[in-house]
Amino acid sequence: MSTPSTPSTPPAGDDRNLVQTAPVAATPGFEERLQSFWIKNSKAIMLVCLVVLLAIVAKGVMEWMQASKERGIASDYAAATSNEKLAAFASAHSSHALAGVAHLRLADEAFGEGRYAEARTSYEKAAAILTTGPFAGRVRLGVALSKFHTNDVAGAEADLRALADDVTQLKAVRAEAAYHLASLASEAGRTDDVARLADQIMIIDPASLWSQRAMMLRATLPTPAASAPAATSAAAPAGEATDALPAIQFKTGN
Repeated sequence: MSTPSTPSTPPAGDDRNLVQTAPVAATPGFEERLQSFWIKNSKAIMLVCLVVLLAIVAKGVMEWMQASKERGIASDYAAATSNEKLAAFASAHSSHALAGVAHLRLADEAFGEGRYAEARTSYEKAAAILTTGPFAGRVRLGVALSKFHTNDVAGAEADLRALADDVTQLKAVRAEAAYHLASLASEAGRTDDVARLADQIMIIDPASLWSQRAMMLRATLPTPAASAPAATSAAAPAGEATDALPAIQFKTGN
């Protein structure tokens, strides 16, 4: 039996069959990666930080300027102690809410003194500014009643009806608008409308003064049996004017 031959050892210096192995590079640590990232992106990072800082400063400056401006406007409004000064203030700050309040004050005074055309103009200016908030409904009510007193009865009724049916308005404003509608209906002899509006006021605000007035107004309506003679006796003589407007009172207090 033959014995396997032992592989011969390559002669010294013969490296033809050796495999060359590349050296393994060491993995960079976190600090080295961070340093490399900073070197590459430091300028961009600094620029972003500068922009953010400038934005914060600019926002602060704008807020300070706005607050300072508001304080100045409030001070000017407080100093407007006459109608002339109120009108000048409203003209100088025409888009500011306090200008709307100034117009409202002027309108209330004109209305209380019977200057209804002037009051209507001021109420309409206030309404253009005070579109929301606690004064919005009251301004619209002033416009409606001013229309009535300037012989725009159809416009007044339309505005009052819109207010009475607007569930977003304050209950007091809706109830007052409905009461004035009922008063107009009573003057026109529309008893069914008076009853319907009185019921609406009871639903809107049963504990209000307007509810009590509506019930009193409803109690004065003639019964169906008595309405025909009353209408005959109340007929105006031929040629006599019959288009007199009913008296509507408007509270000008806040």
